[in-house]
Amino acid sequence: MYAVIQTGGKQYKVSEGDKLFVEKIDQKVGAKVILDQVLLIGGNGELKVGNPWLGHAKVEAEILEQGRDKKILILKKKRRKGYRKKQGHRQHFTVLKINRIAV
Repeated sequence: MYAVIQTGGKQYKVSEGDKLFVEKIDQKVGAKVILDQVLLIGGNGELKVGNPWLGHAKVEAEILEQGRDKKILILKKKRRKGYRKKQGHRQHFTVLKINRIAV
């Protein structure tokens, strides 16, 4: 069985036992999280599609890790103007383990 969920403005296809990198969720490591924005559930020859979400479906997950990604550099420059700007960014992330897909 698999599900398509939405969290952090992005959509992910998940199955039970998957590890998933998502945008930061403000909870402690080891906390249980219920993701209720389920767009689609499939498997075993049947498919349920929400409009936009399935109201009766939930995905239960556990937070394994909170962290920050590698640094990316943003460079801006305009030629012949002496304008240069260097900026860095590290994105926060959360690692989830999908425990159960409840219908």
